Amino acid sequence: MKSVSDFQHLTPEVLLDVVEKASGIRFTGLTIPLPSYINRVYELQARSGERLIAKFYRPNRWSRTALEDEHRFLADCAESEIPVVSPCTLADGSTLGKTDDGFFALFPRKAGREFEFNSDEDLRRVGALIARIHLAGQARMPKDRITLHPMKSTYKDLEFIIKGGFVAPEFKGAFEDLTMRIVGSITPLFERTEYIRIHGDCHRGNILDRPGEGLMAIDFDDMMVGPPVHDLWMLLPDHAGRSRREIELLIDSYEQFREFEYAEINLIEPLRFMRIIYFLAWTARQFNDYAFRANHPDWGSEIFWQREISDLSHQYQVIMEHKVAWEEGRFFGGE
Repeated sequence: MKSVSDFQHLTPEVLLDVVEKASGIRFTGLTIPLPSYINRVYELQARSGERLIAKFYRPNRWSRTALEDEHRFLADCAESEIPVVSPCTLADGSTLGKTDDGFFALFPRKAGREFEFNSDEDLRRVGALIARIHLAGQARMPKDRITLHPMKSTYKDLEFIIKGGFVAPEFKGAFEDLTMRIVGSITPLFERTEYIRIHGDCHRGNILDRPGEGLMAIDFDDMMVGPPVHDLWMLLPDHAGRSRREIELLIDSYEQFREFEYAEINLIEPLRFMRIIYFLAWTARQFNDYAFRANHPDWGSEIFWQREISDLSHQYQVIMEHKVAWEEGRFFGGE
């Protein structure tokens, strides 16, 4: 069998052969590639007519244990009747198939439209869904997943960016000084925070609205251990200080299923900074990928880093203003 470590050899014939042997299902020749930059995802059709999704995980990104953590989380959600897309059981009784150099999983195809937030009720619906996911998330801890903490995940990402030589030399000192200053200032806020399994990438694109069934959370690829509020803030239309109504609606529906610790609201802007660093590290890891460089020709340039430092400086200002406002009991008093 050819290697699929870099996906270059993942031809329709190879992927169908791999999936058929692992699942015991016979497929037609249909292989429709679906949008996914990190992994390779295909829609397949069984000879019975059923449509399935084959997801080939990018080699060396996650360990087998980490992928099993994802599947266990999905199983816990499904057992609690939370609408998610759980992987199919393969012929050997597992949910994770093995190739020469990586892993894959097979999922049932679940269609739906991206959820749109057009009313207060829409926010309440998604707040309730996230609370139910967190009820399942608190049931156990994963064995090999990222812990979302400034001195753990964010510090490691910054080390990778700085020591990897990705920052233009004339901006390296300013970038390192600014980001380390922010990490130092926000770390105490996380010391008494609850940590559970969370979705980790809970933006609007990862919530489907299925007619007649309701909302469904998809793509748990970036599941992690972190503060529950992380799965809420990415749904906000703006900074926390300008999203008071949305926060209140999300929390109100969330608390119908699970208690929310209001002190976590103070983590929203620090988490936004951490997300920026996470994304910078993610893009830095793709820097040598031809497709990435073709689509992002200015990544890593002087102008790029000048813009990043400016954005991070603004975010630091927002963090500090919110921190003071929170301490003075006027967190939503404006920016």
